[in-house]
Amino acid sequence: MRGTIADMQEPAITPELVAAHGLKPDEYDRILEIIGREPTFTELGIFSAMWNEHCSYKSSKKWLRTLPTEGPQVICGPGENAGVVDIGDGQAVVFKMESHNHPSYIEPYQGAATGVGGILRDVFTMGARPVAAMNALSFGEVGHPKTRSLVHGVVEGIGGYGNCFGVPTVAGEIRFHPAYNGNCLVNAFAAGIADADAIFYSAASGVGMPVVYLGAKTGRDGVGGATMASAEFDETIEEKRPTVQVGDPFTEKRLLEACLELMASGAVISIQDMGAAGLTCSAVEMGDKGNLGIRLELDRVPVREAAMTAYEMMLSESQERMLMVLRPEKEAEAKAIFDKWDLDFAIVGETIAEDRFLILHHNETKADLPLSKLASSAPEYDRPWTATEPVAEMEPVPGIDPIDGLKALLASPNYAAKNWVTDQYDSMVMADTLRGPGLGAGVVRVHGTDKSLAFTSDVTPRYVKANPLEGGRQAVAEAWRNLVATGALPLAATDNLNFGNPEKPEIMGQFVGAIKGIGEACRALDMPIVSGNVSLYNETDGQAILPTPTIGAVGLIESPEKMIGGTAQSGMMLLLVGETQGHLGCSALLWEVFGRSDGDAPPVDLEAEKRNGTFIRDNAQYIAACSDISDGGLALAAFEMAAAAGVGLRVENDDSAFLFGEDQARYIVACGYDAAEWLMIEAGKASVPVATVGQFGGDTLRFGRSEAPLGELVDLWRGTFAGTFG
Repeated sequence: MRGTIADMQEPAITPELVAAHGLKPDEYDRILEIIGREPTFTELGIFSAMWNEHCSYKSSKKWLRTLPTEGPQVICGPGENAGVVDIGDGQAVVFKMESHNHPSYIEPYQGAATGVGGILRDVFTMGARPVAAMNALSFGEVGHPKTRSLVHGVVEGIGGYGNCFGVPTVAGEIRFHPAYNGNCLVNAFAAGIADADAIFYSAASGVGMPVVYLGAKTGRDGVGGATMASAEFDETIEEKRPTVQVGDPFTEKRLLEACLELMASGAVISIQDMGAAGLTCSAVEMGDKGNLGIRLELDRVPVREAAMTAYEMMLSESQERMLMVLRPEKEAEAKAIFDKWDLDFAIVGETIAEDRFLILHHNETKADLPLSKLASSAPEYDRPWTATEPVAEMEPVPGIDPIDGLKALLASPNYAAKNWVTDQYDSMVMADTLRGPGLGAGVVRVHGTDKSLAFTSDVTPRYVKANPLEGGRQAVAEAWRNLVATGALPLAATDNLNFGNPEKPEIMGQFVGAIKGIGEACRALDMPIVSGNVSLYNETDGQAILPTPTIGAVGLIESPEKMIGGTAQSGMMLLLVGETQGHLGCSALLWEVFGRSDGDAPPVDLEAEKRNGTFIRDNAQYIAACSDISDGGLALAAFEMAAAAGVGLRVENDDSAFLFGEDQARYIVACGYDAAEWLMIEAGKASVPVATVGQFGGDTLRFGRSEAPLGELVDLWRGTFAGTFG
């Protein structure tokens, strides 16, 4: 071994320093037991990076293992950079969703931008060209002093990075609630297309193989970012600003092209994105998955700042970087590719047979650790949890004029049109977008084929807070319905599980309940979880966010004629598919009109979800337009369908529970009279409840005897968000 484990300039390891690295005393004792001595400062940083919540999933592993992750369509499930699902014809869709919550609250533009950059790298490191992006955003109440600047910064960061990189943003969601005042959520999704027999994985193989650094230079930005993301916020939040990474989408675009060209050359044995914990996590994961050790020479790492220490280089989360194990005979060819794209290419180490993570800098050994212990021996906790108490019986909901109720929803940034946001995103780049944001699931054509892919992101946090089990089921069911409403066959999902402090039994109980509900729904609907992310400690001064387990889902539309992508026309009938009980507990009407969040989440009948959704897909050719019914009930869904068509609608029923109830497993369908008759006949055969509830025509929206000009309602809907944040 070269050098000695010593550096007189490194700080002494004290209990305070250990705590500042997010390690508890018993975890530090475990480190001492593993290595048989006191760690160096760099080694402490490495353990901190690998054992924090963000990287090790130490509070969630036990429950994540219960999720369904396999199916005939699944090529690669959780454990790699992204999930891989077969879409036929030798092609696969590669996708994942991941959080960048804490960085986005500290530094909204760069936090959100680098969230987009990181998730794109997760996709193209698997060998896939990105074709679609989504985002799911949660902010505090509109009047909170920070909300406006957070919204502007996050939206501009997402648009700035995604637009420059050149990937269409095709769907997503955005919500506002006081529970997010001190901790916004930024969940980023990306999907790409790859040849099913040309997927690249991260497991290193072969002893003495070159370990190669690719992409941008390493700086001090993002040092300790993963540890910061694994802790609550308090009054020291401003001190965390340097832990936020800085992104460069133009460099990422060059990195994408260089990596895909490199992969085509046959030079790559394994490849890993440098994301959370940077060089540390990428090297450890590659070595651990291949049962190999890694030796790194930090003097060879390309840096953009002077006098960087080993600690800084190992923990930097500078963006647009990859780590690769290279076929030695391909070195010259690989370097030429990266030289052409004006990106760094440096052999910084090699794979070794011993179980060691050996870090050398300035001819000194800065770290010498058993590599497998960094990953496999990370703490794993079975946190105590308490089930969420059943909600009390809710008070009656006062009656309301249905148009007044609808106006209250349209005047809320939660349910108003999001044009102000989506207009800042390029949804048409690459020219394959068939349906962009604002219309339910986004749809993107698989270039050069008749196939299309549908994408959606869904969760209703107020349901999860009231009833984690039903809320978890509902998030999956709504995602499934949004895909079905385009005519797509749902394939698989990714999850982004955002919760508060798991050391509090009531928060851990929310997590456990939601996981159980998600698992049940994914099994029942044949939509396995193939990738995902857990984001815990989303609290500020002890105040937790609403539990927000976001579900991103992907579906396949096999041919153009199977897509439901039209609009309603004057004279068409409005059909309601599914059973209506008028459930107003935890409803949008209750919160936006009456300021109440009482009552239970709506029950989710998974058999009915599958039966009703299958009916929609089987009869897609008779349906002009379709939407699932979720927040805001039939009233909001019907208004949005009329607004998209620019044609009025008459619904005879004016009962608040009927119009605004949020019963699940329901859709509205626009179709001609003859098609409506056919659908009624087929519904009878399939035991699916279907009823005619209205007809399109004229220029007003009418519920019973209450009506308003459609144009007036549309102006309110489209003007609210820009009026609030523009």
